[in-house]
Amino acid sequence: MPRIFKRLAVAAGATALAVALAACANGEANVGGAADGDHPEWKDLTFTIGEQSDGIKTLASTSGAFDDVSYSIKFAKFDYGPPLIAAAGTGDIDLGMVGSVPPIAGAAKDLGFKVIALQLPESPDKALENIIVPKGSTAKTIGDLRGKRIAVPQGSSAHGLLLNALKAGGLTPQDVKIVYLDPKAGAAAFDSGKVDAWSIWNPQGEFALQKGARVLVPGVPPVDPGSQYYVGSSKSLDDKVRRAALTDVLERIGRAYAWGNSHPDQHAEAISKDSGVPLDQAKASEPVWRFTLGYVDDGHVAAGQELADNFFAAGEIAKEVDFAKVVDNLLAPDYDPSKETN
Repeated sequence: MPRIFKRLAVAAGATALAVALAACANGEANVGGAADGDHPEWKDLTFTIGEQSDGIKTLASTSGAFDDVSYSIKFAKFDYGPPLIAAAGTGDIDLGMVGSVPPIAGAAKDLGFKVIALQLPESPDKALENIIVPKGSTAKTIGDLRGKRIAVPQGSSAHGLLLNALKAGGLTPQDVKIVYLDPKAGAAAFDSGKVDAWSIWNPQGEFALQKGARVLVPGVPPVDPGSQYYVGSSKSLDDKVRRAALTDVLERIGRAYAWGNSHPDQHAEAISKDSGVPLDQAKASEPVWRFTLGYVDDGHVAAGQELADNFFAAGEIAKEVDFAKVVDNLLAPDYDPSKETN
């Protein structure tokens, strides 16, 4: 029988980032079945999953991925990655999805978390995030933004896209005016013409495009690798029993994503429900929210190191980060969630 997710509102503690976790209503987690007998030590455990705009909260229920678990799960909503990393660092959430940059910024602050899995887009040529310009802009390349104001959520994957794009275009961060705004404030500034460009992900970017904005720099390789990560709290990773159960949670999240990949209409509905964006916008951006979870291999560790070095060189983090030390894989190298979906 289903167990109702408990409402959640926790503070991420005294960090440089203010963290607010939204209460989650009307979500369900299923319990019971074979897992109860297999792992009786898990039945009193509860795991909090940090989620953004990808529909995983609803997919966890509709996919049936958690139908037979003996532990409880609940969700905490975040607008973007840095606050989620802060909450993982304090143990207020157990795991969650972020872009490529928040783990780097969090590691530079010695927050208590690890990268536990890679999250790859199903189609790397479909941009999850872009640098966009408003309707009527004459800019044709990133070079045309020299001296212009560009909004971006600080420490986010869109921040990484912006730095990479500037470097590829022969510019430095000092050649433009970077305005650090969270997604909601960035949308307001972009709509009102207070900034000349916006580095942002979908579905927020898709909404602006539907109103006439234009993609200046798409977030696709080689400028943006498109990879994201699942991170886990050290409080759970360092506990033997919780670590084993957390691995099970992560594997089931992978199954839920795989189910969503093969059920695009239901996935779009989940995105709309979890993020609050209209269904037509969710349907337009759903293809870029198709993910596969997997092992963080040496190639992606090297890519993470390159991005960390780029951020340090740009003065965006206070100390160098050894990205290999941030990784603590919970999935096996040959993990394949598609083999376990219905």
